Amino acid sequence: MANKVLLAYGICDGLFVLMGIFMLAFSVIVQNIQDEIPENGRQAARNLLYQRFPLTAGIANAVLVFLTFVVTLPGIITPARIWLKLGGYMTTVCAMFSLIVGLYLWILTLKTREDFAPIYAAQSVPVKILMQTTFNCCGYFNSTGGPGMPGLAFERDSAVCPSPAAAALMRGCAAPITAFANVFIDNIFTAMFGMVGIDAVFIIATACLLKERKERERFRHIDSKSQLGRF
Repeated sequence: MANKVLLAYGICDGLFVLMGIFMLAFSVIVQNIQDEIPENGRQAARNLLYQRFPLTAGIANAVLVFLTFVVTLPGIITPARIWLKLGGYMTTVCAMFSLIVGLYLWILTLKTREDFAPIYAAQSVPVKILMQTTFNCCGYFNSTGGPGMPGLAFERDSAVCPSPAAAALMRGCAAPITAFANVFIDNIFTAMFGMVGIDAVFIIATACLLKERKERERFRHIDSKSQLGRF
């Protein structure tokens, strides 16, 4: 029974550190590609979304995961329970950190249409044309851009928006960009919530191993008292 509990704990610990590796790799890779010159509209929209991601927080969380993993190793090797307890507390902090990041990304999807408008307006003409061509749209809210903010009107191009009259017949880019962004971010924050689930399972495994070791220690004390009583 003890070996099975320890094996389950080790598997959860492995999944936990793999989660940290994935988080660190994703954050570092995204930091390196978020400012690349886009080749199409989806890549342009993706890079603009990446620039809103809490990548520094992701790296910090990954570092905390690695520190927690290091703390758990003495708990696996030695019978001391203090390392398991400390690892459990640190895992709880990691879970809360991941949950906050996931909630932040989820909140982004609730306001994508309005929040992306100033980002779209600040882009260069070639980037706007890429998004118009890829998403088959003209302007942001409509071909004239909508009231209250400059830079949202359509940009003339030969493919989708060759003239004001043609642009007026096309939809604005807000709807397709928002749909693309929501699906894209949904996948990311779903992964973050999945990581929280792994953290929760790891915490349960920690509690089970702590209970098993406490029982073994109690039985050792009972055995030692029994042997003393015989003498």
